[in-house]
Amino acid sequence: MTKNSHTAWFSLLFGEDHIFVPHRVFRAARTFVGIEAASGIVLLLAAVVALVWANSPWDEQYFDLLHTEIGIDLNFIVIQEDLQDWINSGLMTVFFFLMGLEIKRELVHGELSTPRRALLPAAAALGGMAVPALIFVAFNAGGVGADGWGIPMATDIAFALGVLSLLGRRIPFGVKIFLLALAIADDIGAILVIAIFYTSSLDFEALAVAGVILVGIMAMSRGGVRTINIYIAAGACLWLAVHESGVHATLAGVVLGLLTPARYFYNPQTFTETANGLVVRFQSALVSHNEEAQRGILEQIEDLSQGTEPPLERMERALHPWVSFGIVPIFALANAGVAISGDVVSDALSSPVSQGVVLGLILGKVTGIFGFTWIAVRLGLCELPRGARWPHILGVGLLGGIGFTVSLLVTDLAFADVVLADQAKLGVLAASAAAGVGGFAYLRMTSNRLATWS
Repeated sequence: MTKNSHTAWFSLLFGEDHIFVPHRVFRAARTFVGIEAASGIVLLLAAVVALVWANSPWDEQYFDLLHTEIGIDLNFIVIQEDLQDWINSGLMTVFFFLMGLEIKRELVHGELSTPRRALLPAAAALGGMAVPALIFVAFNAGGVGADGWGIPMATDIAFALGVLSLLGRRIPFGVKIFLLALAIADDIGAILVIAIFYTSSLDFEALAVAGVILVGIMAMSRGGVRTINIYIAAGACLWLAVHESGVHATLAGVVLGLLTPARYFYNPQTFTETANGLVVRFQSALVSHNEEAQRGILEQIEDLSQGTEPPLERMERALHPWVSFGIVPIFALANAGVAISGDVVSDALSSPVSQGVVLGLILGKVTGIFGFTWIAVRLGLCELPRGARWPHILGVGLLGGIGFTVSLLVTDLAFADVVLADQAKLGVLAASAAAGVGGFAYLRMTSNRLATWS
């Protein structure tokens, strides 16, 4: 292989100008949107299965399975939780880890990377969190359901992008990126709400241990430690410490995601020079039939390739399908099952908890997202995304009312009372369905006129 062919090979991988970050980030965003859109269908199926199962002749098996006690005894720590709690605080930690990776990607390279770019989705997310919470409080202030104000604040990325993807090319890609950035900014708010307002008691000794572990992880990262098993072990220890501290254990995943390096270990120039030398050595090993040398060189090439891609992107790509098509549907299966009867529906219709959740998600989301976006643009602080028109923003606001995943998780944190929790869950499911259908119908009906609107 000649030097020119080496250069051509490198250009094919990373672009003619060797500046591959913008293209890579754009491609990652497209992949992310595609996976989230497809996973929305799986998530919907899981929710339907949960509802059907919880209202079938086998409903006792469903609830008995969720309340199966599972414990771990490590001598120095004992944790005893039922299956649903293990899913919500254990398995969902991986979901929150991916959330942390996504947030960091947007902060470093994406729509939240500069104050001006971040302002529009941040303003939309702020409105989409504040107005629903205020609506819920208006219905429940001073009542038994007052702690549920955080439930209607969240937007489910998978469902919202899934609905938007059904409209295909009618919707500019910039609008999809805006919804993605808005939902991620919304996730930041949800994480803060869970950490600050849904932590009942704190064990400061466990928090101190978690802090020491975090310092150790940062030291390993700065020291160039790249062995994944070490980080998995440290992450497991961090999860145990956070779990014992009283803070919701899933937040350990967010912190680990934010600590994951977003830059490569080897720059493009180092990669091409080293790769060329390794290819020459590999050809020599082939000629001499030295299989041991061949294996060693291939290991070096593998390490070089991995080191040229930021760990954040490599982890995100590896985890995203597992989380989207596995972990989140399992969460839906464990949390969307509500036993529905005439009395339950009647009580929910008259419950201020259900009313606050439904109106918060349906009315509060679209009002907050559209209103705060309009104010930010009219004040000249930012501009609409490329190709977007105001009806697009209104449609995004409607789709923002699809709460689901994080809303159900906050419900679990807010209410120990099963009746209140079921009323909130029914509100989340009803509002999410209405927001999805309403947002899709609105954008489809107006799609032929959007290009002429200003």
